[in-house]
Amino acid sequence: MKIIKYLFSLNLILALFISCAEDDNDLSFIEELVAPTDVSAVFNVEQDNSGMVSITPNATGASNFNITFGDGTEQPMNVKQGESASHIYSEGTYTVTIEAIGLTGLKAQATQELVVSFKAPENLIVEIENDVAVSKRVNISANADFAITYEFYSGEDGVDQPVATANIGDPIAYQYENAGLYDVKVVVMGAAIATTEYTETFEVTEILAPIDSAPRPRNRAEEDVISIYSSVYSDVPDTDYFPDWGQGGQGSSWAEFDLAGDTMLQYINLSYQGIALAEGTSIDVSGMEFLHVDVWTADEGMRLETSLINNTAGGATEAPVWSDLVAGEWTSIEIPISDYVDQGLTVTEIFQLKFVGEPWATGTVFIDNIYFYKQSAAPFNDGLLSNGDFESGSSPWIMGVDDNALISVTTDSGNSYYSVNVETAGNPWEVNMSQKVEIIQDETYTLVFDAWSDTNRSMVTGIGLSADPWSSDTEEVNITPTRTTYSLSLTATGFGAPDARVIFDMGAAVGMVNIDNVSLFLGDGPFDDGLLVNGDYEAGSDPWIVGVDDNAPISVVTDGGNTYYSVNVESAGNPWEVNMSQKLEIIEGQSYALSFDCWSDTNRTIVAGIGLSADPWSSDTEEVSITTTRTTYTLNLEATGFGALDARVIFDMGAAVGSVNIDNVSLTTN
Repeated sequence: MKIIKYLFSLNLILALFISCAEDDNDLSFIEELVAPTDVSAVFNVEQDNSGMVSITPNATGASNFNITFGDGTEQPMNVKQGESASHIYSEGTYTVTIEAIGLTGLKAQATQELVVSFKAPENLIVEIENDVAVSKRVNISANADFAITYEFYSGEDGVDQPVATANIGDPIAYQYENAGLYDVKVVVMGAAIATTEYTETFEVTEILAPIDSAPRPRNRAEEDVISIYSSVYSDVPDTDYFPDWGQGGQGSSWAEFDLAGDTMLQYINLSYQGIALAEGTSIDVSGMEFLHVDVWTADEGMRLETSLINNTAGGATEAPVWSDLVAGEWTSIEIPISDYVDQGLTVTEIFQLKFVGEPWATGTVFIDNIYFYKQSAAPFNDGLLSNGDFESGSSPWIMGVDDNALISVTTDSGNSYYSVNVETAGNPWEVNMSQKVEIIQDETYTLVFDAWSDTNRSMVTGIGLSADPWSSDTEEVNITPTRTTYSLSLTATGFGAPDARVIFDMGAAVGMVNIDNVSLFLGDGPFDDGLLVNGDYEAGSDPWIVGVDDNAPISVVTDGGNTYYSVNVESAGNPWEVNMSQKLEIIEGQSYALSFDCWSDTNRTIVAGIGLSADPWSSDTEEVSITTTRTTYTLNLEATGFGALDARVIFDMGAAVGSVNIDNVSLTTN
């Protein structure tokens, strides 16, 4: 067992403090000082009963090492990275201490047990097994009494020397080029001349089928998806996934593969295979943006052609798109529908899909999650209001200040809006529409709305109280028969209440008044969340989630009319154990700016940035120190070496106790 602890060189840090005190007291460099990591050592023993042991230390970020032999020798031996220390031991059990020293003087320490015996190793236990995740990789471990190291012989033709050596008890992972039967050997050594051997005929296996399910599709609205084969969406009914197109003579076959209850299509020795919708059925995908397919193969260098076939009056037409596959993992293919349309294909009556393998009739693929989709339109942002686009009907819009007097709405060509015809002019407030909302005294608001009429006329609109003394800030707005968006800057000078209101007074002039898309924002206007959706949380939780689980929405709180994310971390642990994310496309190599407001009930840190939502979890994040003062932070990030359609913005908050409040999150490209 290795026991590691970190030691800080106070003299070096003190010297750096003194040096930097002359440089405007800028101590930000302290955050960049890192102690060595992954401290270990490899023991090599002379098998001559002499007790001579060679100790080779290693660590990431170390320049040299102090080795304490653990046998009473008082003075440790110092060696440089890559060098070894030799020492003669008597028979016994020792604790060897390896202290790694970095260029900055920071230190890290590890201990390892060393058993020196002039007996041949006894009670040998060897475990050899195929890796469950990596094809043709074998994992070996060996334990024995009186042993220090062991060697692994792979049994491959022409390989007579050991292919790997490790300390006793430490694992070896060896990658074979080919599957098959091999006569492997493990030789265990101690300080004695005699060794102990283990031999076995072991079968190295390939992983020829996926061991994990394909990535789960995101939750999408029903109208945004046409699904062919998926467990998440509703599939086009009565689809034939294995039609007989005469390819049996081409060496191809098929099956439905079951992975612990998750079924997927398996096309074996793929030449070409098809999917056919039910007789007389076709789908119009012209309104979709992408075709998504998840594919797994064990075959190196394989490509997949995905064709759409359209049923037109002049006969069926098709267009192909080729995709490269990565062996041993799921490849998520996203094909723009425009890639087919640009080839001249009409996509209004798609009735078949076709898959072709390259090389021809030799590779096997597993296919899941076949669906067409379009990106959901961003929901209307009504800010502090509810149902500002009237698509949910009347509530909570009322006439005057009577909570029981709901307005009437009109629906035309699928769009709902408020409409009233003023036939006789009188006092402005005699024809009125309001929505009660909290207004904070002396705050500035932005009121945005669309309005039009059947004539040129005016109305009064703004914010104000819903009871005596009826204080308000309103403006007279001239509207015309042309639908126009108006934006008013209003200030609640000297008034405010939880049941204040947005006001539309229309009774002073005759003519129609139509109003739609009403929004009220605190401050200068709607928040710009850039590439994100609902970055100000005013629409609730969606699409913010906990971790990477699309079905685990976060919780938000509303205070003083403002909605934001809030969590209280009561016990510190790993940063990612308390997390908030939003999935979105991150483009590899692209630079981004992540901006957000954050505050706490104490001084603490969080981790924020961008990254993948699945293995290998590549990311670019920063540790951010937050305080009790609401502050806007901006991080410059780069997606170096990673990118995906379902990447994410990351907030990891589990490493420190205290509350974390986050608002107004925006991601833009640099």
